[in-house]
Amino acid sequence: MKPDRAQARASGGAQVREARLHVEIARLKDELAAARARIVELESRADVDPLLDILNRRGFERELKRSLAYMQRYGAAAALVYIDLDGFKAVNDRHGHAAGDALLKAAAGELTAHVRASDVVARLGGDEFGVLMWNAAVRQATVRAHELETRIARLRLVHGAAQLSVGASAGVTALRADLDVARAIDAADKAMYTRKKQKREK
Repeated sequence: MKPDRAQARASGGAQVREARLHVEIARLKDELAAARARIVELESRADVDPLLDILNRRGFERELKRSLAYMQRYGAAAALVYIDLDGFKAVNDRHGHAAGDALLKAAAGELTAHVRASDVVARLGGDEFGVLMWNAAVRQATVRAHELETRIARLRLVHGAAQLSVGASAGVTALRADLDVARAIDAADKAMYTRKKQKREK
């Protein structure tokens, strides 16, 4: 074989190998991008309650931590509302978990439909919800929290032959720059139990 032909064949083989290498690199890049997107999706879903499709406690605490950091830097006003459903256990015990789940979904729907787009709603566990209200002083947040109580109390949900309803008690605390996540939630939780006691004594 003449040298020029051998060189041409070798050159052609190198080009084929280089083209295959580029295809393989592109395929690996696509797979890596898809894997990264999947990781981001899984991480985001880890912060979402699968039943109610709102943030769970983990996601809420992350948002609360960001909010407290923002307040420490800029001094913005915000309030934390802790809401517990009154009479929920009785519904669960009498009508079953499917009825309880239906009520939780309805309550979550009321909360998300009647807060501002900037506010954050989450399920903190069981029949307890949290609402992070931006640019709201305690008095303003308390008025809005009591409105949410009323909306939940007015819910009437037909489930089989039963008509389901629950009440709600909402505790409110102002977020301060000196608070951490645990203390902020604890303060709102205690305010909720104070509110529940006040309602029983009326």
